[in-house]
Amino acid sequence: MPTSHPGETIAPTPATAAPPGAHSGRPTGRRFGKAPRRPERIPAPLLCLTAMFLVQTGIALSKPLFGPLGVSGTTFLRLGFAAVILLAVTRPRLRGKRPRDLAAATLLGMASAGMTFLFAGAIDRLPMGTAATIEFLGPLAVALVFARRASHLLWALLAAGGVALLTLLGEGEGGGGLDPVGLLFAFGAAACYAAYILFTDKVGAVFEGFQGLAVSMTAGALTLAPFGFGEARDGLTAPGASPLALLAAVAGVSLLLPVIPYALEMTALRRMPQRVFSVLVSLEPAVSALVGLVVLGQLLGAPQLAGIACVVAASVGATLTGRR
Repeated sequence: MPTSHPGETIAPTPATAAPPGAHSGRPTGRRFGKAPRRPERIPAPLLCLTAMFLVQTGIALSKPLFGPLGVSGTTFLRLGFAAVILLAVTRPRLRGKRPRDLAAATLLGMASAGMTFLFAGAIDRLPMGTAATIEFLGPLAVALVFARRASHLLWALLAAGGVALLTLLGEGEGGGGLDPVGLLFAFGAAACYAAYILFTDKVGAVFEGFQGLAVSMTAGALTLAPFGFGEARDGLTAPGASPLALLAAVAGVSLLLPVIPYALEMTALRRMPQRVFSVLVSLEPAVSALVGLVVLGQLLGAPQLAGIACVVAASVGATLTGRR
């Protein structure tokens, strides 16, 4: 869940994806209202780490669905299920909302849809840890752009060095070089992630609770409909396909990402400072690499692990040295 707001130098936190993918569309900061109650005895950092692992597991479990449903079909269905769940739970009230508020929610949905689709395309061609680290450059860039200290140049250079290790010395899943199309998808997801953060700040200020998220998630699903509906339909009606099993799998993945992690992260945010939360979520590229290893058997080489470590260190450094 990105927690950096324009004007702050706190490192934003990466989805997914997110929108909703992750990573993909996580609410920003404390403006989304109160989270559901959870047992107070559960430490807030544990809730945060659990949410990160759920997000990355949801991403990993989405990958096998790319075969029968396609990348755009899977992404469209996942956003669609998430939108239906959020609409049913929040019942957003649009009466009295200004056109520019609705436009901001729509743009947020489009950014979330682009981030979710492009990241899905990236992990279809790249190891999860590599794709997640490159996508994380979006929120890190927002934090550095709004930085007010010259020392933040150090963190930018450290992150650039990490990306260089990932892209120039990294290996693809087949042992060869990284897929250039996958890299383009990952960098595109990073750009959408940055836009997502900025629009989330605006939407979170004018909508209560998760209502703005429900509206934007619906807009994201509609944005992907022209590209994903046909592919999803073809996959569900293909000879030998099991449509009910596929839909159940997509519905389950949509709960792992984004529905359940949102509740966990909102609870964690109520019980810990945003800066501490940002430091914890800076570990997400490393969590992604671990989940990719355990769930998908993706073993990263030393240059890739070093690149991930550089980006994580840059995010932690930018968070700890930034102004409140």
